[in-house]
Amino acid sequence: IEQNLALAARRGKPRGLSLGVKSRDRDRFRQALARLELGLEDRLHARVRLLSGGQRQALTMLMATLLRPEVLLLDEHTAALDPKTGSHILDLTERIVAEGRLTTLMVTHNMNQAIRFGNRLIMMHQGMVILDVTGDEKRHLTVEDLLQRFVSLREAGAGEGFSDKMLLI
Repeated sequence: IEQNLALAARRGKPRGLSLGVKSRDRDRFRQALARLELGLEDRLHARVRLLSGGQRQALTMLMATLLRPEVLLLDEHTAALDPKTGSHILDLTERIVAEGRLTTLMVTHNMNQAIRFGNRLIMMHQGMVILDVTGDEKRHLTVEDLLQRFVSLREAGAGEGFSDKMLLI
């Protein structure tokens, strides 16, 4: 775990002979891991392959956000997890994104997640944007509404009026 965090913390910096983990880095890693509430702060020397899927996903999220990226891309980041673990990872994600005020693009096929998270929902079909909602419209959206809109937009041949040039990231 410690080695992975050390690599993430040095991403984009020149590598030299000083790849050893310093005491202050180890303390910072321990504090960051403690925020995950998974007991990983006491397992700095554990091999990542021995971690559960949820622990690995949380560690990956932590690594990706150590240096505050311009855009955090989450591509189906809970898809391979059981519902309980996936829910925990989503809660962690929401907290890390809010605390770091990170611009995030989350790709999901889970309509509940698409509605719950973020301030903008973009639906695509066959590579075309067919729906783009924000604000009150998004807040009042239900899964049933989303499915109904998808079916009616698809049947109407929607997507022709939308362009990827309309999307701002």
